[in-house]
Amino acid sequence: MKKSLVKAILISVCLVSTVSAQNLFPLLGGQRIGTAAATFLKIDIGARAAAMSGASVAMAEDASSLYWNPAASAQISGSSFYLSHIKWPVDIEYEYIGYSHQLKNFGTLGFSAGYLHMEDMEVTDEYHPTGTGEFFSYHDAFAALTYSLKMTNRFSFGTSVKYVEEDLAGVKMNGWLLDFGTYYWTGFKSLRFAVSVMNFGTDIKPSGSFLKKTKDGAYSEKEYESFSPPTTFRVGTAMEVIDTQEYTLTTSVQINHPVDNAENAVMGFEFGYLKKLFLRAGYRINYDEEKFTFGAGVKVPFAGSQISIDYAYKAFQTLGNTSQFALGYNF
Repeated sequence: MKKSLVKAILISVCLVSTVSAQNLFPLLGGQRIGTAAATFLKIDIGARAAAMSGASVAMAEDASSLYWNPAASAQISGSSFYLSHIKWPVDIEYEYIGYSHQLKNFGTLGFSAGYLHMEDMEVTDEYHPTGTGEFFSYHDAFAALTYSLKMTNRFSFGTSVKYVEEDLAGVKMNGWLLDFGTYYWTGFKSLRFAVSVMNFGTDIKPSGSFLKKTKDGAYSEKEYESFSPPTTFRVGTAMEVIDTQEYTLTTSVQINHPVDNAENAVMGFEFGYLKKLFLRAGYRINYDEEKFTFGAGVKVPFAGSQISIDYAYKAFQTLGNTSQFALGYNF
């Protein structure tokens, strides 16, 4: 049974790595674009994860894993504190904070939060194309509480309860979502296999109502439409194909099934020297805007703990480039 599982996982990894995107993922699902709310939850969190194209469902190193797979936080020893700052296109910025704490034999408890924001924008209309002098604000935010548990030395599971809010010019939308995940060490060297379902929940819609003009010139009160959350199913593997005291090479492969887009795959690679200096790269399959990602990182021992500093660079074809900076502290 175990040998068959390992063979199946290895075959899957090889297929994803060698089959072209056109054959592996037919261009279906594009008609679902724009059908979900709170899509900021799909932005890659963690400079290490972003540099490896988001192939992080089977990676567990710091509190950024709370964002990718609740079960991965059970694999972190001790406590982990994580901060991330993202420079997104069109002057949008995204802040993330995460903390996980191991409760000895009672599992791991984690908290994470994110805040996407931008400067206030001036209102324009057909009569004032350069601005009316009025301004409006926009932001997205989430906060999540995570619990994960190691059932055995190879298998862990986890779940998160997440509150999400969007605010556009005073029109607010909020709701509660759930994340689920599993994490499994296969027993074949360092090969691990993980599955997560993120942002699962009921439809959400803006609160309140608005006035809609009818054909006869009158106004009628209408409620806003509801939208599904950006639920995403992820399955992936990771493994250190080279693991010596001097050099390491980690590979990660992941398949994503989003509710509001076509299926896609991502691959990430991390080369480490003395387990202190790291170079990372990733490639996305069946993405329209994003293809290649790059990054680097350093780990510094500090008073029996470890500090990590990471950077990620992502190139969009038409939207420009983005950068992410992250600081981690494991203790």
